[in-house]
Amino acid sequence: MPKSIPPVLQVRGLCFAYPGQAALFADWQADLPAGLTLLEGDSGKTTLMRLLAGELAADAGELTLAGVRLDAKPMSYRQRCCWFDPRDPAWDAMTPAAMMAAQRERHPGLDLAAWQRHLAGFELTPHLAKPMFALSTGSRRKAGLAAALATGAALTLLDEPCAGLDPPSLAYLARALNDLVGATEAPARALLLAGGHALEGLVLADVIRLADRP
Repeated sequence: MPKSIPPVLQVRGLCFAYPGQAALFADWQADLPAGLTLLEGDSGKTTLMRLLAGELAADAGELTLAGVRLDAKPMSYRQRCCWFDPRDPAWDAMTPAAMMAAQRERHPGLDLAAWQRHLAGFELTPHLAKPMFALSTGSRRKAGLAAALATGAALTLLDEPCAGLDPPSLAYLARALNDLVGATEAPARALLLAGGHALEGLVLADVIRLADRP
């Protein structure tokens, strides 16, 4: 019998609460497989992504990504995880090319050819020299997606990837995601999508449902 394929990300005993508030996560467990996983729930999705990226410190728990534990090797863990928000004002003065360069510094395996292919697919090539603050909300998000999809990171976290995208861009994103997880010659990647319901034809590996909270 074939050996079982280990998950790309293992989450054990994750606990987190904002000060003075009820716990968002209490002893939360998950195994994230290679492929596309949809994250559903009314609240807590962005917080969970920040926790999984190691950007937000959990109150307790253990995260292991591609064999690397966050608490043991935080820099190595974060290199294996792509998470950034293109809406962040920190990106305002950067061009899409500068954003890509910043991601390549963190993810040395970023595929330049793939990045250029995604730029063309999202029809962003004419906007490469424009600062992010000069781009529309949709174009700004597409610039972030082009960089994120090209990083080659073991775990890519996409928060509301469909927001502001026009129908042709939504169709391209769905194709690009399916192509990524179907690439047999590339290392296994896990992509976690929060709010990917507008994408049609996605081949999902799993769905994670967070309990609804008031």
